[in-house]
Amino acid sequence: MRIISINTNGIRSAARKGFYDWLAQQQADAVCIQETKAQRADLDGDAQFFPAGWHVHYRDAQKKGYAGVALYTRKKPDAVLTELGHAEYDGEGRYLEVRLGKLSVVSLYLPSGSAGPERQASKDRFLDFFLPKLREWKASGREYVICGDWNIAHQNIDLKNWKSNQKNSGFLPHERAWLTTVFDEVGWVDGYRALHPDTEGEAYTWWSNRGNAYANNVGWRIDYHVVTPGLKNKIKAAQVYKGEKFSDHAPLILDYAL
Repeated sequence: MRIISINTNGIRSAARKGFYDWLAQQQADAVCIQETKAQRADLDGDAQFFPAGWHVHYRDAQKKGYAGVALYTRKKPDAVLTELGHAEYDGEGRYLEVRLGKLSVVSLYLPSGSAGPERQASKDRFLDFFLPKLREWKASGREYVICGDWNIAHQNIDLKNWKSNQKNSGFLPHERAWLTTVFDEVGWVDGYRALHPDTEGEAYTWWSNRGNAYANNVGWRIDYHVVTPGLKNKIKAAQVYKGEKFSDHAPLILDYAL
């Protein structure tokens, strides 16, 4: 089972850059998209956003041109969930889950705190709210693949300039400690790191649009497949695709023996 995650930074922009032509060649079973920046009504009538052979679901933000997630599956889901149960984040369109038997696939877009103290405070509230949810999901007996832009680089090897970013959102000590709790205490698994524990530059998934960050590979690894422990040994391949550039993020592709 191949699952792709990508923050498109605007799904219509990614489409213009060839995302759907590329996707058609990937033999994927599920695609998790974040930051669609579009309302469903804006996409209706344009077939490329509802590709043939896929069951397509969107969860929009209330604010136009902001956030939003999508999830495509080859199989028809048994259930589709769109509410985390928190008005602030449900209104921002940050979560979409499909259930396929005992497997849940989630497209998740964590808040970014880089725009200033107010947004960092929102991000911190999300972390406080979401950790109990992760404990709940972990204890549910279901297998989960939570794909998305988590907006946190976990370790020094997860970004090029880690020394100079220790006071910046996305690499703050409390954010990194939160991810350590998710992995080491709650017991979730970083899917990419399960196969590539020491990879640095090839693991980056996001690059600033400033300067020549992409050309010089001055990147961050902030996109993840976070999975339940029962799936760890079922991960057969993990890669970041950089052959084409659809947004400031690269697609993260994992293959599972499911």
